[in-house]
Amino acid sequence: MSYHISKKVDYKFDEAIIRVTEELKEKGFGVLTEIDIKETLKKKLDVVFKKYKILGACNPNFAHQALLAEDKIGTMLPCNVIVEEHEDGSVEVSAVNPLASMQAVDNKKLGPIAEKVQSSLTQVITNI
Repeated sequence: MSYHISKKVDYKFDEAIIRVTEELKEKGFGVLTEIDIKETLKKKLDVVFKKYKILGACNPNFAHQALLAEDKIGTMLPCNVIVEEHEDGSVEVSAVNPLASMQAVDNKKLGPIAEKVQSSLTQVITNI
């Protein structure tokens, strides 16, 4: 099982961020954080890196259910979605596969929640 759900898209980098944010919203997710890796690596290490943003997405209903089932699951929240521009100019959007990450947690109550989140994130990636 892959730890991510990915798709190359026919959008420019900034357009892809807008589209993925809209699709996340349609599925009940909000973007709580946005980390610009290119900017951060330039500032902290003075290195040049490709366009790469991490969007910390959260669906409050799913998060609440997961926290009720496992109080330390907050260490794995929010669900990260990345938008990256490859050297050839193509843009790829990827989301964490919550089923893969939940394998590390020994709590059967999380399985159905992770399946719902995976389904929603898969639809987001598919719809972009």
